[in-house]
Parts: sequence; structure tokens; C-alpha cells
Amino acid sequence: MAIPDYQTLMLPVLRLAASGEQRVADSAERIADDLGLSPDEREEMLPSGRQRLLHNRIHWAKFYMSKAGLVTSPKRGRFIATEAGRALLASNPARISVNDLKDYEGFCEFYSGQKSSDDEAGPVAIAPSVETDTPEEQIETAYQAVQSALRAELLERIVQNSPAFFEQLIVDLLIAMGYGGSYKNAATQLGRSGDGGVDGVINEDRLGLDRVYVQAKRYADTSVGRPDVQAFVGSLVGHGATKGVFVTTSTFSNHARDYVKHLTQRVILIDGQRLTDLMIEYGVGVRVSRKIEFKRVDEDFFSEE
Repeated sequence: MAIPDYQTLMLPVLRLAASGEQRVADSAERIADDLGLSPDEREEMLPSGRQRLLHNRIHWAKFYMSKAGLVTSPKRGRFIATEAGRALLASNPARISVNDLKDYEGFCEFYSGQKSSDDEAGPVAIAPSVETDTPEEQIETAYQAVQSALRAELLERIVQNSPAFFEQLIVDLLIAMGYGGSYKNAATQLGRSGDGGVDGVINEDRLGLDRVYVQAKRYADTSVGRPDVQAFVGSLVGHGATKGVFVTTSTFSNHARDYVKHLTQRVILIDGQRLTDLMIEYGVGVRVSRKIEFKRVDEDFFSEE
């Protein structure tokens, strides 16, 4: 039989997750056995040849259900059903699809690209329609969906690691963006202060003519409010600093964003969305998986004028 699409795989994946902590590789074997897939079907690869098709579709099924809060990842490479996932199974669904996931607020926020806190957020692609979208539109939509999944996975990995890892990540990112002078200088200045609401200081240029003060908050869900940002600004005043960067893996409240707009100090707020966008843009924590080149007819070549 043909390998089911990722939506069809959601229900069997959730059932396995409800039986205990799972790994994608193990769940793929269990599902392949249940479906009676042949050895060739089990080994079928994506066109890129980099991943098994079944594994890829299970990954997407798991990822989408995690956005709905039906499964969670207790540690890297593993997943398990949540209470919400078990409750859904108790209703004996015949199938789980993206439309079913829209009943969950967390998935709707992810799918629509809107945050319930009214914070700024980038767009999240909606699934392409083969019937109405042009091939170019389908490609663009698929690309945006992959980028959204990558951003979500980056944040998940950051939160699962230690505060020291987060500090090192900020060093890597600032260096990649051209700050800090040298890597050694940046590493010694960031994450060493811990002084009055400032986690570290980094040179804005290689000569150290100006400095940027940094605060880092590694939160999973808690939004950073005005009091935290105000305390950071107070620390900048105490240091006689004029520039600061506040980085969090979560979000900033509207009050916090409004507060920094009218300061004499220049304070930049980097939330989880922007953090992951910068990581992707500057190649920190990511690497190119595949490049696809599209070609068009060269009209000049065929012109006889």
C-alpha cells in the first residue's frame, strides 16, 4: 500500500504517544508494521534522498500535533501524548486532520501567525491548494511552512538547553552579525557581569569605541513585561550606557514595547520570533539542508531581432 499522508498518520502517531514516550524511528517501525508496509516502502526516500518518506511524514504529524498541545517533547528526539491528546483519543476519533487541530487555540495561533498577546509575529504559511495556487505559489507556501517549523524547533531546542547555552548562543549570533570585535573578546564580556539586571556587555565595533549592554531571559511561555524591561533600562542608566539589547525566547508585552519607544537610550527588544529569524539569516544553529534551482526560458537567447 502507499504510505499515508501526514494527516492520516496523526491518529496512529497520537495513539503511540499515548502508550508512552516515543522516538520517531521506533514509532515509524511500529506504524509500518501496523500498516503492513513492504521493505521497499519502509525504505522509500524523499526526492532529495536525505530522509525516509515515512519518517518525514511522521515528523510533520508530530510537529503539527505539538502545536495543538496534543503531544510534547520531554527531551530531544522523543515525544509523548499530553492530557489534551489523551482526551482527544478518549473521544474515539476516526481520523485527525488539520481541520481538527484548528479546534485548539495554540494551533490556531501557530497556523494563522497571530499571537494571542497581540505581540508582533511573522506570517505562518497556510497549506497550499493544488487546485487554486500556481506552482510558484505552492513552492512559496511550502517554503514558508518549512521556515515556520524550523523557527519553532529552534526555540524548542533553546529552551531545552541550559542558561549557559543560551548565553553562548547570543555570543555566536552577535559575532555573526558583526559585533564584539573578536570571538574571544565577546565571550569574555557577555555572560560575565550579572550586575544589576545586565547579563553582559559586548563591543559594538572592533575598536571598542562603544558598548552594547545585554539582558537575556530564557522563557518557554512567560511574556516579558514592562517591569523587567524597565529594570534593564535602570541598569543602563546606572552604567551610563546608551544602548541595550534585551533578548528573550518568549515574547514582549505591548506595554514593554511601547515603553522602549520613548527612551533616550536606544533599547532593542528581540523576542523568540526575531531571535530565530536572525539565527536563520546569519546561519547560527542551522545549516543548509538542500538547495533547489529554478530556471526560466532566456527570452534574449530566442530573439532573432
